Amino acid sequence: MIRSMTAYASRSAAGASGQLTWEVRSVNQRYLEASLRLPEEFRALEPDIRARLKDRFSRGKFDVTLRYQPDPSSASASLSLNEPLAESLLARHRDLAELAGDSAPPDLVRLLAWPGLVAEQRPDFEAEQANAMALLDDTLGALLAAREREGAAIVEMLEPRLDGILEQAGIVREHLPAVRTALETRFRERLEGLGADIEPGRMEQEIALQLGKLDVDEELDRLEAHVAEVRRVLTLDEPVGRRLDFLMQELNREANTLGSKSVATETTGVSVELKVLIEQMREQVQNVE
Repeated sequence: MIRSMTAYASRSAAGASGQLTWEVRSVNQRYLEASLRLPEEFRALEPDIRARLKDRFSRGKFDVTLRYQPDPSSASASLSLNEPLAESLLARHRDLAELAGDSAPPDLVRLLAWPGLVAEQRPDFEAEQANAMALLDDTLGALLAAREREGAAIVEMLEPRLDGILEQAGIVREHLPAVRTALETRFRERLEGLGADIEPGRMEQEIALQLGKLDVDEELDRLEAHVAEVRRVLTLDEPVGRRLDFLMQELNREANTLGSKSVATETTGVSVELKVLIEQMREQVQNVE
């Protein structure tokens, strides 16, 4: 199945201690290249993320972003009181109050700032990282499906243009007999106009030589063969972008040769139309994985 390199996917889910959101964008690139933006707590996942991309894709430039929004209720629930330390601090407060002859209650707000009195229990980020990777798999699956949809649209664009190339080749084949007859007549008139005594055999050889230089049967055959190969490649279940790009170059080469050999208005127009069709396909093929 043909896949485009241009696509976007996003997925969100609640993790163990917050909200996770992946965004992945891909555009065309000669090789596979990934730019990752991860919160500090998830930077250890970078090698695994790159491995997942290489497993699923062969080409493209990927922008991968993970956003993590901690759950406030989870954060507050993770605070714990160091009770032994709190009891010791209150006892020392009472001792100090007795020595000072003062019965003022302790300032609890200031006591909370005592180092180590309140401890923050960090969430289990191994579990959260596992949740993030599971969500990434879902996101990459959606990205792959989007690339396949875009690929199907590219195929729909290529097919009528491939038909157009065959149609233009048919126009040339239709006009070839008349063009050859006109050229032969023109060559005979020019040779006879020289007024020289030319042997009939020599004249036939010269005419055959000139017609051979302008013959485009081979170019038309190769155009049709390249179209058939493009259609075959479009059915392959593997990355074919580079192969299609090469075939576009071959099609363009035949169109240029056809134009250089053109001696009639019909074939000149066909060469121009072929170049337009091939360029339209080449622009789309640049996006194929």
